[in-house]
Amino acid sequence: MSEVRIAAEPRSEFGKGAARKIRRADKVPAVLYGHGIDPKHLTLPGHEVLLALRTPNVLIRLQGEGVDELALPKGVQRDPIKGFVEHVDLLLVKRGEKVTVEIPVTTVGDVHTDGLLDQQLVSIAVEAEATHIPTGVEVDVEGLEIGTAITAAQLSLPKGATLAADPEAVVLQVSAKPVEAPEEGEEAAEAAAEGETAEAAAE
Repeated sequence: MSEVRIAAEPRSEFGKGAARKIRRADKVPAVLYGHGIDPKHLTLPGHEVLLALRTPNVLIRLQGEGVDELALPKGVQRDPIKGFVEHVDLLLVKRGEKVTVEIPVTTVGDVHTDGLLDQQLVSIAVEAEATHIPTGVEVDVEGLEIGTAITAAQLSLPKGATLAADPEAVVLQVSAKPVEAPEEGEEAAEAAAEGETAEAAAE
């Protein structure tokens, strides 16, 4: 995974008022922690952070006054209405270090025509080297029959990744399609037809 370089400025003012001031300048307050260091309070450029976070488990190279570190986003607060980033918690990582992250689970193919795919987990926890985090894991569901279930242990994880989730957790399963009930109009027509048949028999 390639690094995204983001300029980082040390932050000395705290509290809601200071945070609002930072956001008004189109910047994001952040905290860098990990490896036993005292948390570093930083200010990051808002647009660059927003773009970087579009990639799951993005590896960020923070560079600035007194800072030259690799980090992974571990907590992101967003505005519930506008969606912009309000705050970021960043975990300090080192090359060669193993980290536990969630990677997306995607499917390819189509299950049996009579079946309905029920994907219960859209991501799975894995352990991987901090600078080689896989982008996700694919599951081939082509032709899977009704009643088939795939657990976390059955996933074909990318090279270098090991499962960190419950191996017995059901990732997806194939169930039978629900029987479609007749539409209201059809029911009325059938009832009318049955009534006419009964009247004819009575005559």
